[in-house]
Amino acid sequence: MSGRPSVSIIIPAYNEERIIRRCVTAALEQSVPAHEVIVVDNRSTDRTRTVVAELMGERPDAPLRLLRQDAEQGLVPTRNAGLDAATGEVLGRIDADSLLEPDWVERVVQCFADPAVMGATGPVHYYDMPLRRLGLRADDSLRRLSLRAVSGRYHFLFGSNMALRASAWGILRHEVCRDEDDAFHEDIDLSVHMARHRMPIRYVPGLVAGMSARRLDDSPRDYRSYVLRFDRTYRAHSIREPRLRIPMLIFLSIYFPAKLMRLLHAGQTAGEREG
Repeated sequence: MSGRPSVSIIIPAYNEERIIRRCVTAALEQSVPAHEVIVVDNRSTDRTRTVVAELMGERPDAPLRLLRQDAEQGLVPTRNAGLDAATGEVLGRIDADSLLEPDWVERVVQCFADPAVMGATGPVHYYDMPLRRLGLRADDSLRRLSLRAVSGRYHFLFGSNMALRASAWGILRHEVCRDEDDAFHEDIDLSVHMARHRMPIRYVPGLVAGMSARRLDDSPRDYRSYVLRFDRTYRAHSIREPRLRIPMLIFLSIYFPAKLMRLLHAGQTAGEREG
């Protein structure tokens, strides 16, 4: 591998017509260009594919690819299809509501110039919430706390903002859980399999992505079920580390105050637009 590895960015998408243009545009407009940006559509019933196709027409020279994964409904098979199709030496994996900072690919290239690094992840800020800088610092602190809690035994990737080496994926692609019941955090599952192979994952504070706080729009019951994916994923892998539940407890505790902040912010933003 060269000292400057090529970076593919994979974006699984399902009914994301409202945000996919911004997501893809941010992935394309990087200080160091991505080798390719791959959107993998999974049976969308809205205009997701149309929006991406329009972007491809507007930017014919951009390294943008649109794939369809219609065989199965679900994030894991859609993610896997994108990772399998990518041709870069490093595979970035983000969500359709992720908005990468302009130096994201540059940071990934710098990190993976070290041949020992097999995966990397970083913090996020919530772009549709108030106090974004404070939110970024809080997210960074939570991830550092999680790292200290497990003393280096596990280092979890974050699906909205992560990358792994293509050679690592070649080993893991037949091992990661299929999660047919859609019960796990697929990024934690992938991280556990990497840990079993002693594949080093690096936390990079400067590897920043924005993401939506739209999960707060879920009902309390649905939000709780989503957060408990942590516990279900740990139990599926026979991981019994009580300290790993700290992030889960934090996410559960902030739901109501964060939801109120989001509602107030949305109301203020709407009022400013009308004014």
